[in-house]
Amino acid sequence: MKTGSAVWRGMRIWVVSLAVVPVLALPGQAQVFNPATYELDNGMQVVVVENHRAPVVTHMVWYRAGAADEPAGKSGIAHYLEHLMFKGTKTRAPGEFSQIVANLGGRENAFTSQDYTGYFQTISPENLETMMELEADRMTGLVLTDEIIEPERKVILEERRSRTENSPRALLSEQVGAATFLNHPYRLPVIGWSHEIETISRADLEAFYSTWYAPNNAVLVVSGDVDADAVYQLARKYYGPLAARELPDRIRPAEPPQRAPRQVVMKDARVEQPSWSRRYLAPSYTAGATEHAYALEVLSEIIGGGTTARIYNSIVVESSLAASAGAWYSPGSLDMTTFGFWFSPRPGVEIADVETAIDREIDKLLADGVTKDELDRAQRRLIDGAIFARDSVSGPARVFGASLASGQTVEDVEAWPTRIQAVTIEQINAAARIVFRENTSTTGILLPADKGDKS
Repeated sequence: MKTGSAVWRGMRIWVVSLAVVPVLALPGQAQVFNPATYELDNGMQVVVVENHRAPVVTHMVWYRAGAADEPAGKSGIAHYLEHLMFKGTKTRAPGEFSQIVANLGGRENAFTSQDYTGYFQTISPENLETMMELEADRMTGLVLTDEIIEPERKVILEERRSRTENSPRALLSEQVGAATFLNHPYRLPVIGWSHEIETISRADLEAFYSTWYAPNNAVLVVSGDVDADAVYQLARKYYGPLAARELPDRIRPAEPPQRAPRQVVMKDARVEQPSWSRRYLAPSYTAGATEHAYALEVLSEIIGGGTTARIYNSIVVESSLAASAGAWYSPGSLDMTTFGFWFSPRPGVEIADVETAIDREIDKLLADGVTKDELDRAQRRLIDGAIFARDSVSGPARVFGASLASGQTVEDVEAWPTRIQAVTIEQINAAARIVFRENTSTTGILLPADKGDKS
């Protein structure tokens, strides 16, 4: 983002509308968003989702390049470049892009993740053409000078200080991430390490821009009160003339076998409430044992999806060991991902006691599996979320953009409810046995500093 980017992993995000609509079962071959899809002659992928509930449209351009695509020793380039994309082109002055959007009553921003970088505007439909003109201009016409780069470096370093270094939880998350992946670049923070941000040169930024920012490495998603064919004609007009480039393969270092569990303990005087988390290396939709991804999504809902899930019910409600607890799974990464658990203990409760209770729940899951009732309820909740997502304007654009920039297809997105509905108890139990292995786990513990502790 211009004032600080989101650093989030690709994941399935069903955005729920505030509108109240009846929840109906999707048909056997479910179509979630029913998009129109095109490909321009230069290779740019175009997805349009019509939604005529309100006179608004979201325009998003996603690049298949993120922090994990950066050169070694240059962490933070993708995020740095995202900031600079608002600084001006050969035809627009620095800041003019944002001023035009504001003058038209729209809103815009950007974000960087490990696998992609995205730019978006939400605007009235009659101004969509202007957004395409602006976005196409900066796809290939960005101008970088030292006078532009150096002040923004200070902005980014301050962002890192305020969002990461001033937050014990963020600092621990970085350390746990570095321990979770032994070799893969997912171990590096999206915002970058300070000492590497300080050494990124204009040549480094220009090289990353010229390598990855090209129409054949981009996905255009338009969602809202538009006509699909009209959007396609606008895309041809503004993005179509941009020349395709030869793209490098997205080759990331492979993760070696993980042979020992890791534990990261951090103490900080600013911590008032201890916390604990554990993550296991897990397959995603597109990496590892991908056949387990949909079963793991359902399992995540069963074991950690809210106040009725196993972990919350056992650790918070029944035993009163934790003030909060849950689980997560993010299957949308281009490469391997993680399945994790977390909790915050109640005052006076030792973290080790809650950890033991979590371990019992995992052991019980591996020994006894899940029940048919748990499966049915989890599938229903997940599919209901997909149905509600159809009401959202920006939600479909985010789902398609993140998916297509991370190795999935339009067909994968549309088939998601069908695949979730097809998950069986046996598949969930098999997936749990594949993932919950001690040697692939990393545990993070955040504690208040002891009196006199200078760590």
